Parts: sequence; structure tokens; C-alpha cells
Amino acid sequence: MPRSGASQAGEPPEGGPTLDAASRERLGRYLQALYEPVLDEGLDPRLAELLGQLDRDRAEQDGGAPPERPDH
Repeated sequence: MPRSGASQAGEPPEGGPTLDAASRERLGRYLQALYEPVLDEGLDPRLAELLGQLDRDRAEQDGGAPPERPDH
């Protein structure tokens, strides 16, 4: 059951705060610029290996082939 005041479509409840299109665009650009340096950082090789192992384990459980490993 949804919480009181929450809509099922992901829209704010009536009378809730909203942003116009220009504000959403500006906020999106700001957040993208803020997180860009984080996204450009290399992934720790140990974490990359753990994520790869998780992908392989999931593929085995689903009966499919493991996903391709990107070369970086």
C-alpha cells in the first residue's frame, strides 16, 4: 500500500513541490558536473573483480553466458 500522500506515477502529491522544466534542466546539469569527476575515476581492480564474479555467478544461476568484460 502506498504511503499517505504518495502517488503511484511518481508525481508529487497534490500541492507538493514541483520544478519547472528550466529548473530541472539546470539541476540536471549541476548534478552532472558535480559527479563527473567521480565517474571519471578508475575502479579499484579488487572491486572490478568482485563485480565481475557477481556477474558470472548471476549468469550461471540464470543459465546464460557470462557478460563480456570491457577492456580498460
